[in-house]
Amino acid sequence: MSKPTGDAPGMVIVGAGQAGVQAAEALRAGGYEGSVTLLGDEPYGPYHRPPLSKAWLAGEMDAAQLMMRAPDMLARKNIDLRTRVSVASIDRPQKLLHLKNGSVLPYDGLVLATGSTPRSLNIPGADTMGVLALRSRDDANAISDRMTMCAEQSRPVVVIGGGFIGLEVAATARQKDLLVTVLESAPRLLGRVLSPSLSDWYARLHTGHGVTLMLNTQCIAIEHDEQGVTGVRLSDGSLLPAGLVVVGVGVLANDAMARKAGLPCDRGIIVDACGRTDDPFIVAAGDCTARRLSDGSLLRLESVQNATEQGKSAASALLGQERPFTATPWFWSDQFDKKLQMAGLSMGADHWAVRGDMDAGTGFSVYHFAGDRLIAVDSINSAREHLQARKLLDAGVSPTVAQATDTGFDLASLLKKA
Repeated sequence: MSKPTGDAPGMVIVGAGQAGVQAAEALRAGGYEGSVTLLGDEPYGPYHRPPLSKAWLAGEMDAAQLMMRAPDMLARKNIDLRTRVSVASIDRPQKLLHLKNGSVLPYDGLVLATGSTPRSLNIPGADTMGVLALRSRDDANAISDRMTMCAEQSRPVVVIGGGFIGLEVAATARQKDLLVTVLESAPRLLGRVLSPSLSDWYARLHTGHGVTLMLNTQCIAIEHDEQGVTGVRLSDGSLLPAGLVVVGVGVLANDAMARKAGLPCDRGIIVDACGRTDDPFIVAAGDCTARRLSDGSLLRLESVQNATEQGKSAASALLGQERPFTATPWFWSDQFDKKLQMAGLSMGADHWAVRGDMDAGTGFSVYHFAGDRLIAVDSINSAREHLQARKLLDAGVSPTVAQATDTGFDLASLLKKA
């Protein structure tokens, strides 16, 4: 039998990441005066995840800088942070959480901000020591330790997956002077989100810094000995030596608990623009969600912006308020000395325009069009252009391809006419 906690019902948030913290603080900002309990299953308080593959992994950031909110800051807002707490199940009729330590926690309103989990490789040896994915602070620390070993023993690093996480880790490893090979099963890097020209530009960026890229490449096994991973076996029979293998082949939404509780899920907990689920007492936010759009399709976004804004929307929904999150999505990625800032969603683009010189070493942008409509803009080392692109997309204003390509044309003038 589960043990009662003695807690009075209030607002409970499962997940102490970006979405969970924003939901907790938004409840207080919205005037909620009851108890707010923030549950995290890690031993640490809330911390920023984007630096894990970059500054934290490179040793350029300390724990204080990584921290998102200090526990005493949350305490001053009367937010009860509880670390090392895992939830086993949700009892929706009784409005109770069953915790894995055997106790139960009642709630008046529940926020699910459970995040996502890296996909694993389905090949022999995938669970070998030294084969690591990056999602948490502990993951990053383990990768860092293994990189140190690789440096000491002159062993190479193999990254499986040419997505953002994989390429960011590869860039950090090269900055540590490690030998790095990136394996990508597709014919180009970041093929689902970047234009062909920008994919090629990223390939040149990485190879120019000494990264070996292998596209259209399949891994069939991880080789190992008693010390852990020794190499990656490819489908052509060749073996790539490795002292560390970093797996970056996407993530899966942590929706199992919601599914078990009977909440509708489809590659994530299905929510509306306000973060509401089918249960009026349960909302969800962040990487664990799939947002139902007006046309009935589902949208999964994995970004700080999405976690932040959905957290605020979900909190408002629990307070009986409407705060839909409908703004243009934006993302970023730092690799070597280049910052990519993306605005909009490029799926469905059929032609592109480049604004600026891609080879000049200065800032430029790639404009994605579907027919005559601008749907996304990717900017490299051009923060001003990125912010302007977000304004154009928010306003539904589309330049022509000629206007986007002409650096002498003032794109802001289109907003004045809108």
